[in-house]
This record gives sequence, C-alpha cells and structure tokens, in this order.
Amino acid sequence: MRILVVNPNTTQSMTQTIEAAAKAVASTSTEIVAVTSSMGPVSIEGYYDEVFAIPGLLLEIAKAEKGGAQAAVIACFDDTGLDAARALATIPVIGICEAAVATAAFIAQRFTVVTTMERSRLPLEHLVHRYGMGARAKVRAADIPVLSLEDPSSDALPRLRAQITAALHEDKAEAIVLGCAGMADLAAELSHEFGVPVIDGVSAAVKHAETLISLGLTTAKRGAYASPVEKPYLGLMEVFSPTHMAAG
Repeated sequence: MRILVVNPNTTQSMTQTIEAAAKAVASTSTEIVAVTSSMGPVSIEGYYDEVFAIPGLLLEIAKAEKGGAQAAVIACFDDTGLDAARALATIPVIGICEAAVATAAFIAQRFTVVTTMERSRLPLEHLVHRYGMGARAKVRAADIPVLSLEDPSSDALPRLRAQITAALHEDKAEAIVLGCAGMADLAAELSHEFGVPVIDGVSAAVKHAETLISLGLTTAKRGAYASPVEKPYLGLMEVFSPTHMAAG
C-alpha cells in the first residue's frame, strides 16, 4: 500500500513529526509518503489560514494520486479542504479529525478534544457535530500557538496537560483526542501519564486508510463528491481548473 500523508501547512519540521507518527503505526507493507505543502501559511489557526492552505494541499493530492498513492491523509485537525479533496480525488481521502473522533467512539462513551488556539475551538466543535459526536464529545483549547509545540522553552505542554486534567475532572472524559497534528508524537506519553486512551488523529487516519485500501473502496463519484465540472478558472487560480488538475 502507498499512503500520502500531507501536511497542509508549510512547516517542514511539523511534517517530520507527522511522518514519524504515521510510520510508527503503518503496516510493514505500507509505504508512507509524507509531504509538506509548497504554498500557504506556516500554520493553520482559524478560517483565514485554512482557505489559503487548500490550494497547495490539492496540488499534492492530485500529484500523489497520479503517482500511485492509494489513499491520502490530510494532517490538519481542521480537516482542511477535505470535501474539495474528495471531489478532486478518486482515492480515499481521510481527515485526521474525522478519523480521531470515529476511533474515540469505539472505545469511550464520552471524550474531549484538546486543541491549540481558542479560535480553533468553535470550528472543531462544528466538525465534531458534523461527524455525529456532538452529544459525546467536548472541545477544549489550551490557548497555545501551533508552532509553540515545537519549542521546548514554551509553556505549551504544561498548558496542554492542564486542559487534559480539566477534561478528565470537569467533562468526565473517558478518553482524550489530541486536536492538532503537531501533537502526534505526544499520544503515548500522555496516555501513560493520565491513564486514559489518548488518540492521535494522524495514527488513526493511517489505519483507517489502510482499511479502506484493503476493502478496495474508493471515493464515491456521484452526488456531493462527483468530479468537478470542467470550466476555465481565471487569474491566479488558472492552474486549479479541473481540466488543468486532471491533465497534471
């Protein structure tokens, strides 16, 4: 199997963290191809960043599908561009938020997503509701910038731990979902520390992708995820016209 794992922001060091998490759980027969978007913001923190991360993400998915990838994972907990990517691609495309909350639902009745910035909390609440988990999950924000997760001198980890503690006591959470791909390397450590399941969306998405490949399932191409209608795109968006993307 060949699975693309794409970091839709442009920070290469974060891609390395994501790649390590993906490879740690992948089957021995699975090739993980981890890439960093070639354009867009260095981190995705809110709706504005998300919009400008989507074009680079779509380019990477289109290129990977043509290169033989059998599934793609979008390694941002906002599930950045997920619907657009599924309309573009035939291969399964997995968002790490959807994968993580689906996985949590198998092992806990109540769980809490702990994310980074407060501005990300409401968008993630919307996603949790969209994925049918609104009655079972809460979302908390540790109020830490995404890139501070890579800075050992920052207070990101103490803030994250404080929110996990609050989730266990105040939300009565039975499991924790880490709400940022930049936290992918922390799941095992935090699970051991707090004594509850801690789910990393990157790892969960890779295993879901392997399952879909094994089942021979691809993205439906009728209705919502039908291939884009061919038409000209103008100006800076010219290269993203469906005809151009299909031609590669």
